[in-house]
Amino acid sequence: MAKSQIKRIGVLTGGGDCPGLNAVIRAVVKTAINKYDLEVVGFLDGFGGLINNMAKRMDLAAVSGILPRGGTILGTTNRDNPFRYPIMKDGERVYVDMSDHIINNLKEMEVDALVVIGGDGSLSIAKEFCDKGLPVIGVPKTIDNDLSATDVTFGFDTALVTATEAIDKLHTTAESHHRVMVLEVMGRYAGWIALHSGVAGGADVILIPEIPFTFENVCRKIVSRKLKGKKFSIVVVAEGAKPAGGEMVIQKMIEDSADPVRLGGIGNVVGSELEKCTGMETRVTVLGHLQRGGSPTPFDRLLGTRYGAHAVKILMEGKIGEMVCLRGTNIESVPIAEAVRELRRVPADSDVVFAAKAVGIGFGDA
Repeated sequence: MAKSQIKRIGVLTGGGDCPGLNAVIRAVVKTAINKYDLEVVGFLDGFGGLINNMAKRMDLAAVSGILPRGGTILGTTNRDNPFRYPIMKDGERVYVDMSDHIINNLKEMEVDALVVIGGDGSLSIAKEFCDKGLPVIGVPKTIDNDLSATDVTFGFDTALVTATEAIDKLHTTAESHHRVMVLEVMGRYAGWIALHSGVAGGADVILIPEIPFTFENVCRKIVSRKLKGKKFSIVVVAEGAKPAGGEMVIQKMIEDSADPVRLGGIGNVVGSELEKCTGMETRVTVLGHLQRGGSPTPFDRLLGTRYGAHAVKILMEGKIGEMVCLRGTNIESVPIAEAVRELRRVPADSDVVFAAKAVGIGFGDA
């Protein structure tokens, strides 16, 4: 689409909430208005806003003061997939394709292009809309840092700080009571939060999905510390971690979600096993949604601002179906299809894993 054809753009946030969403929204709106004299429409509650025409005009006043705020002023949901939208028909739930309905709604509202801020689920939906001819730009959002084609997703740094602060606090009580403290963190199928917070917080054991562990190895590590006079241990476990030959622990399934699996509970499993095999008193903390909340760190505010501004820039340059990304220190863009092709997981031979092992952190694999 030519630059001259774009007069009004839409923006929405989809998937789980994440620190830095408001920074992106603010940058999209301010760049669109100040730099390109565009109008901006914000759609409420993710793709549900597109389906139900829940929208509001986004002017400069609408984004004033939101930079340090967590969450998203537009609201979000990890349900409402327009290509598989649940409705009740004859007393039964059926799924229908609402994508054409959405495209017609956008035409009636004279919205020429859409900026979708989301993780792999939301961006996969964005790609499907792009395939139907809707000009779309994606912005990578997830605390899990698991989107391929970008070095870092905004929200990760804030979640990392929260997890690291939790480890710092657990250290004092663990040492005082001579306990094993297990901290379960988010991350889905990738171990970025667990790995980075574990190293930054000085954990003794880190368990991540990419490196299967055995309880025997973890127990050996903790007992070895005890024999050397270290009467406490800190274990950080990613929610998607699993023992060798075992399965991930699933908390529940959400039928209408783009990602129906809700992980959770591995921390309690690990804690129970470690208490039995080490004989040491063990406590488990599940950090949960604390990692999603709060004011974004300066890094996430800056990255979100850069992402939002660049999203509008490449849209006005005629690039569609692209996702903005961080490569090294530069903001670039890649096709959305490339970004959602596979999850970005921790390489078992990464330098961070090497550094962790070099300073004595165990991963339960040896």
